[in-house]
Amino acid sequence: MPRPSKSKSRSKESDKPKPITVPFGATPGGETPEISEWAQPLVWTDRMLTTLRTGVRGGKWHTLIDKVYSPDNLFFSARRVVYKKGAAGVDHQSVDDFSENDRSELQRLHELLKADAYQPSAVRRAWIPKPGSDEKRPLGIPTVRDRVVQTALVHVIEPILDATFHARSFGFRHGRGCHHALECVEQLLNAGYVYVVDADLKSYFDSIPKDRLLQLVQQSISDRRVVGLIQQYLDQAILDELSLWTPETGVPQGAVLSPVLSNLYLNPLDHLMAGLNYQMVRYADDFVILCRTAEEAQAALEEVQRWVTENGLTLHPTKTRIVDSRETSFAFLGYCFRRNLRFPREKSYAKLQARLRELTPRKSGQSLECIIQQLNNTLRGWFGYFRHCTPNVFSPIDTHLRSRLRRILLKRMRRNPKRLCRNWLWPNAFFTKHGLFSLGEAHARFAQSLLGNN
Repeated sequence: MPRPSKSKSRSKESDKPKPITVPFGATPGGETPEISEWAQPLVWTDRMLTTLRTGVRGGKWHTLIDKVYSPDNLFFSARRVVYKKGAAGVDHQSVDDFSENDRSELQRLHELLKADAYQPSAVRRAWIPKPGSDEKRPLGIPTVRDRVVQTALVHVIEPILDATFHARSFGFRHGRGCHHALECVEQLLNAGYVYVVDADLKSYFDSIPKDRLLQLVQQSISDRRVVGLIQQYLDQAILDELSLWTPETGVPQGAVLSPVLSNLYLNPLDHLMAGLNYQMVRYADDFVILCRTAEEAQAALEEVQRWVTENGLTLHPTKTRIVDSRETSFAFLGYCFRRNLRFPREKSYAKLQARLRELTPRKSGQSLECIIQQLNNTLRGWFGYFRHCTPNVFSPIDTHLRSRLRRILLKRMRRNPKRLCRNWLWPNAFFTKHGLFSLGEAHARFAQSLLGNN
């Protein structure tokens, strides 16, 4: 049989689809929902929603506290808190304990709130590891009762405050997420906004001035008791082991109220930068400003520095910078951007590698099937977020993981890894047969489905 000519072989090679980086816009998250689609219907009637759209008289909302302590709102809020589980606060009451006596608990909350006699408990402080590092960050854990009341309070005030938020604010908002913000950044880069102000607010949640935050709340809400309840939560004491104190600034991380209040404090900055025609994209306290020229980027940074200083915040001196994305990478929401490349930031890599090492110790006593099942849960979740990376990101991780699995199998055979060809004993097809999720193959399928759709 004659061999195929080199020209035909080259032709077949050229016919193969080249690996592509899938743009964020290729998998759109859908239209941002209207407030009426997510506002709690037990609180927000059609008449209130109409008023929210057309504008309330005087620009401020009155008489809201009865919506907070309504039995229906408290009941639904309790169901949400119980569903999310979560740890116990300083009173050691678990969500199961609360749920067993929910009728009496909710009746008590209703009566205390109605009589303006409710007093929040202290917040229990816990320290959790920062992903990809040895550092830890503080997390505040309110009591179950406080979480229920805060949830009921959020049901009332969130639509009012969210209606004032800028469209380029993506964090902690309904129908918006990280990929929406990343898609916005990608579109601006492709449009020529290649100079990036990569800003970092130092200890943002812990440094928000409480008095200024309350002033922003009062611009939209004039109900004295609702504002007073918010202030009580801002002034909650913190219990860290045996130490008890009340922070002078900040909102407690982990509190139900914190996301909407932290968004509120940076909302004026969003509108200021947009009014000055700067392209700012923000997710919670993480934001970038994309510009066409270095001079424009420098002017934007100076404007941010001025606003931050005037509002009691601080830009991190070493982490805030201006970069030309055609030459230097910048990180945003776990991704690094440089030229047309998209890859996970170093901390994201480190977090994944640490988790894979944890699941594949050489002396693991679990079956291979059990190990692979646990690995697949991690790999699918990681790929779901980082599937828009440059293709060559994925295969090295697959290779490293299969190598760790071969080490486990060799250990069980009591063989010397240096004397055996592990790939011959357990080729890649062996792990595929046993159901190991492959990042490289998943990305190829993902990209191919995009090509097919086009």
